[in-house]
Amino acid sequence: MLSGLDHLVITVTDISRAVDFYTRVLGLEVRYRDRERVDLMLGDIALRLHWTATDIEPRAATPTPGSLDLCLRSLLPLDEVARHLEALDVAVELGPVERQGATGPIESLYLRDPDGNLLEISRPARSNSTDATS
Repeated sequence: MLSGLDHLVITVTDISRAVDFYTRVLGLEVRYRDRERVDLMLGDIALRLHWTATDIEPRAATPTPGSLDLCLRSLLPLDEVARHLEALDVAVELGPVERQGATGPIESLYLRDPDGNLLEISRPARSNSTDATS
């Protein structure tokens, strides 16, 4: 019946600050819709920023900044991501650590956006097994 995710709304207290973080720190492309809604493109999915004081209807029953826990897949190895975050003075809260993703084992590091949303940056876990058929 369903085929995928089109957009996910992130409630923020300051759209300009959120746009700066998600574009500068995570490299997402920004598309401005209006002063209360901005799309940050992640492939063909939009992370849609909504301002807390918006009058847009319908919306979640309790739109709350800092309540999101989102796992994003990285194209880069996590050590490169960690160096990038360090260069931008963005704290890594945890990681890299082993976790379970939607399709199997992943390695992840965790950080927070300016509103306190938890962002997990992940990569498929590296196999530690040795190929005995050399």
